[in-house]
Amino acid sequence: MAQVGFGGGCHWCTEGVFQALRGVTQVHQGFLQSAAPADTWAEGVIVTFEPSVIGLETLSEVHLRTHSATRARSVQNKYRSAIYIFDEIQRAEADEAIRGYAAETGKPVHTLVLPFAGFKASDERYQNYYRTDPNRPFCRRYIDPKLDFIREHFSENALER
Repeated sequence: MAQVGFGGGCHWCTEGVFQALRGVTQVHQGFLQSAAPADTWAEGVIVTFEPSVIGLETLSEVHLRTHSATRARSVQNKYRSAIYIFDEIQRAEADEAIRGYAAETGKPVHTLVLPFAGFKASDERYQNYYRTDPNRPFCRRYIDPKLDFIREHFSENALER
């Protein structure tokens, strides 16, 4: 098993996205931290995955395509577009996914590759947000379209409904 962190928009959405992927065994939702200047806590998830089933490059590509990776944000904000690596070996795969996405879209990608430094879990009431009630208006409006995108464009990695 391996771990990597992802930060983008709301951690409820990010959690739901990665829970929908084959090879992901656990998703911890909360707040992630890196080294300065990205040492403020930002919403995100820690993903535990089986590399023989789904690779970091695919996970990174899913992440880039399911949040606003081309929108600039301050690294101090609550929302930080980032891939939090647990070791330097992961940096090359994350960087490659970002380069590929930038080349395909023709837009600058503002997703940072940062060393993981810390994690604080969200309140228990927010854990498994989508799984506990997918019919919430927030889930229907923001998470369902991301899951539909995964099923359409990453069908080999998507879990069945």
